Amino acid sequence: QVQLIESGGGLVQAGGSLRLSCAASGRTFSGYVMGWFRHAPGKEREFVAAIIWSGGSTSYADSAKGRFTISRNNAKNTMSLQMDSLKPEDTAVYYCVADDRRPVIRRTEGGYKYWGQGTQVTVSS
Repeated sequence: QVQLIESGGGLVQAGGSLRLSCAASGRTFSGYVMGWFRHAPGKEREFVAAIIWSGGSTSYADSAKGRFTISRNNAKNTMSLQMDSLKPEDTAVYYCVADDRRPVIRRTEGGYKYWGQGTQVTVSS
């Protein structure tokens, strides 16, 4: 099956930047979807951003739009989330997600078959 491995999490001051990366192994995702969810303490897990592998169509949560940028590298089967102008409310465990069933972006957990282990992002005020 597909394995997803996240990297790039850490501690950053408000207003700073981080770049998260996700490496996929086991198969390619041409025509399918990869993205990010996050889970903050005391809150429900929420959609952040996603990208369709073929063509590069993207979707962002309102909280991420204008600050975060999702991209993919087709040759390396990697996907990244560039996070700029970080806020304390961005603090969460960020999960790389992927799906090989439908080439559409969904904002629900059930829309993604594969999940990584998560990487911690902490933004200090």
